[in-house]
Order: sequence, then structure tokens, then C-alpha cells
Amino acid sequence: MTSLNGWRAAAVAHRIRYDVVSVYPEPHRRLRRQGPATLRGKHIPKTTTDQRLLDRRGPSDWVHTDPWRVLRIQAEFVEGFGLLSELGPAVSVFGSARTPSGSLDYERAERIGAGLAAAGYAVITGGGPGIMEAANKGAVSAGGVSVGLGIEMPVEQGLNDYVEIGLEFRYFFVRKTVFVKYSQAFVVLPGGFGTLDELFEAVTLVQTGKITKFPIVLVDSEYWSGLISWIHRALLAQGMISAADPELFRVVDEPDEVVQTIWDAHRPDRPGGTGEPP
Repeated sequence: MTSLNGWRAAAVAHRIRYDVVSVYPEPHRRLRRQGPATLRGKHIPKTTTDQRLLDRRGPSDWVHTDPWRVLRIQAEFVEGFGLLSELGPAVSVFGSARTPSGSLDYERAERIGAGLAAAGYAVITGGGPGIMEAANKGAVSAGGVSVGLGIEMPVEQGLNDYVEIGLEFRYFFVRKTVFVKYSQAFVVLPGGFGTLDELFEAVTLVQTGKITKFPIVLVDSEYWSGLISWIHRALLAQGMISAADPELFRVVDEPDEVVQTIWDAHRPDRPGGTGEPP
């Protein structure tokens, strides 16, 4: 009996030794599985991932690193796509934030916003003052959908009071992607560098076929005349663009022309459309 018990004890001891050797074939080298990664020896950190997540002590430099920025960028795309995914047909209106209330350009932008809303389009702006405020105001006055996509600026600006669906971004390129993704047309009123940036972004995307059936309407022929002249005199004359490229946008002066131009461009896509905006 004693010999049998001794044999069993020896067998158990042997199995334990065998299991240890099987799991740790190199006892002198530590091993850790860290998610999909395998770490051995000196490359194993002194703490686990959960410890580092839950421990509130230590430096906060990690919130300024590129991997963390990538997550913020991803979050902005998710927020923008989620917020506007069911928006329906929409038009983005651009122009100067410095345009004063009561000016001709302000009143024109307000009429454009109202006309687009009456035609069944949501109106998207940068959410700020000036032209943006006027277009949002016009959309609200006509019972339409008013959207503002703001941007973090050195000087606090915030969304104007006529924005009904609003989102503020950290990154310009994320904001620009959302503008293009959820708009079926761009309307560009007089503005500065930011307005020009959005204009040429849209023209480039249409020129390269990245977006299709995307009318770009410039408002105020006098304001844009110098730019259009330069495009023909310099870009086209020197072969920097193709002969048809200046036709990628249209210049008008009246709000009704803006709405009609966009409606006509989209008419084949409107089931049962009459060809006349409401």
C-alpha cells in the first residue's frame, strides 16, 4: 500500500514538473501575451495594460501623442457621420464670417438659405456669424433643416443661434470631409481665405472625379470677376487646367438662380420631379 501511494505521489510530481516545462519551455525567460503581441524577457513591461489604464497617477503627456490624436480624429468622423447620416439632400453655403447683418451679402445669403429650404434641401454652414448665420437663419425661417459644422478657433466663436443641428470639430480636414460627404452642392458667397479653401477643395474633387453631379455656384459676379479672369488668363492660357475646367462652377447674382441651378443639376435624380423647384 505504501509503495502504491509512493508511486502515485511520484507520478503527480512528475506530471507537475512536465506541465511546468510544457508551459514554460524556457524557465529563465519570462513570457507575456499582451493582446495579439507576445513579449519575452526584458521587453515585458513592469505593469499590465489594465494597470496603466486604471492607475490615475503618472504623467499626462500621452494625451498629446499621435496615437491619441488618431483616436480623436476617428471619434470626430464617427460623430459627424452618425449625426448627419439621415439628413437627406443638403447644400453647403460658404462665405465670410465678417459680413455684417443687414448688408446686401447677408440678405442675399438669407434668401438663398430660405430658397434652398423651400426646395427641400437642408442648409449646412460653418455655423459661425456673417454669411453662415444668414444662411442658417433663412433655412429656419422657411421651416427647413439648419446645420452648422463649427471649428475650434484661437478666438472663441461658437455656433450661431440659428443652428438647429450642430457639431464643432477640432480638425479642419475632418470637418471638410463631412461638408463634402453630406452635401449635394456648394454655394459660395463673397469670403476670404477660408471660403477660397472650401471653393478650391470642391472644384478639385469635381475635376478629379472624386465627387459627381456636384454643382458649385458662386454668388456675386462682380466679386468673383477678378478670380475668374485670372483662371482664364493664367491657368487656362498656360495649360495648367483643361479647357472644360472653368465650367465646373457657375456664377450667378440672384438667390433664385442659385436654387434653380442646383435643382436643374439634380433633376434626373429626383423621382417624379417636375423640373421646377417648389
